[in-house]
Amino acid sequence: MYFAQHFTRRYLLLVLLCLGVSVHSLSASADGELRADVPAATKGGEAADRVSVTATPDPAAMATPTAQVFAMVNGQLITSQEFNARYAKVIRDRFFHGRVPDDQAEIVRKEVADFLIDNVLLIEEAGRLGLKPDQARFEQTAAAMEARYGTLPEWQKEREQVLSQVKEQLGRQSLLEQVKKVLRDVPPPTPAEVRAYYQQNPQLFTEPEKLRLSIILLGVDPGAPKAEWDKAREDAQGIYLRAKGGSDFAELARQYSADSSAASGGDLGYVHGGVLPEKLQDNIGKLQVGEVTEPFTGLQGIALYRVDERVVPVLREFADVEQRAQGLLKRDQEEQAWKNAIARLRGNAKIEILASAVNDSAKQDDSAKQDDSAKQDDSKKKSSKKKNSKKKNSKKKSSGKVSG
Repeated sequence: MYFAQHFTRRYLLLVLLCLGVSVHSLSASADGELRADVPAATKGGEAADRVSVTATPDPAAMATPTAQVFAMVNGQLITSQEFNARYAKVIRDRFFHGRVPDDQAEIVRKEVADFLIDNVLLIEEAGRLGLKPDQARFEQTAAAMEARYGTLPEWQKEREQVLSQVKEQLGRQSLLEQVKKVLRDVPPPTPAEVRAYYQQNPQLFTEPEKLRLSIILLGVDPGAPKAEWDKAREDAQGIYLRAKGGSDFAELARQYSADSSAASGGDLGYVHGGVLPEKLQDNIGKLQVGEVTEPFTGLQGIALYRVDERVVPVLREFADVEQRAQGLLKRDQEEQAWKNAIARLRGNAKIEILASAVNDSAKQDDSAKQDDSAKQDDSKKKSSKKKNSKKKNSKKKSSGKVSG
């Protein structure tokens, strides 16, 4: 077991060395699987895409009780090792500090399980469809690796194993890309279907309400004392009463406003409904054209707004949005075709999920977090006790010296 894992680590370190990946980016799952991102064929000296290279312990090592089976999909194994590695990656990528909230853990586990099961089914479907891995991509990647690392002694020793692993991963990636494209492929929607989609989804083709607003801003620094903010509110209230009493709003803006629009009488132009702060939007929504809001406190100071014009929502003509409607409909049809394909593959498959494997991996993950947390707490407590003990001893010694 030790030899197999030791060789696996050495092998993947070699991959990292040959591909210029930082060694400290090497990661291992709880079951000993080692993973790293490997740049695929390059364009202009930079990686065009990345392939996950997985170094797995040899069959002898896999025969140990730690190599549990997570699921069987049409007779093909998915190990708990694969599940744990994927689960850890999703958590690491999605959640702050790599800690999944308790109410999200089960959702993530199901998502990971679906991903692994679907990939097995999709690879099988690729075979049924007669799809072949993109050999040209592998050859281009291999050539790039040879050109860059061909003179390294380590490369010469391990070349076949490294290229075999890269070929396998690139092949799987290529097949998944191809089969997804095939299963999502649908004919272009007919003109009648596009028009019906437009009529059934008017909200997608309606220009929202537009407002033309003017502003008077009494600028206040966010860090200013309360008295300064109170003075600005008092001044704004006075300006509000003058505007409401008939004074020219544009002239008041030129005289008092600190906004960049002051020179043009406070004119802000058109803004779409919904982009303003919710409270301000609610206030403005109650006003008629020509009316002014009461003083509103914002980040930059105290502001007054006047509604100069309202442009009601307008459903755009079909001829103006036909291309957009066609694109949106095709996207929806492709998504539905994909969902139907996955449902069909799952419906025809024999899927056996070993619940104990899922529970064990979850318990191991949660237990590890609890253990880490407990260890940190214990460490802090011990450190605190040591510090307190040192302080007490220091006081005793000091007290002894004084009394002496």
